Amino acid sequence: MDYVSALLPPVVMAAFFIGLIVTIVKTQGGDKKTKEDAAVDAALARAEAAHQASPGEPGAPKA
Repeated sequence: MDYVSALLPPVVMAAFFIGLIVTIVKTQGGDKKTKEDAAVDAALARAEAAHQASPGEPGAPKA
C-alpha cells in the first residue's frame, strides 16, 4: 500500500496538468480571438506611446 500513497500525488498532479493544457488549447482562437488580439495590441500601443513620451529617460536619444 505504500506504493499507492507514493504514486497518488504525482498522478493527481499530472491529471490536473493535462486538464489545464486541454482547457488552454480549447480556449485558443474562436470568436473571441480578434477581441483578445485587439486588447493586446491596444495595451502594447499604450505602453509604446508612454515609453516614447517620457523625456529624459536614460539611454533615450537627445534632440
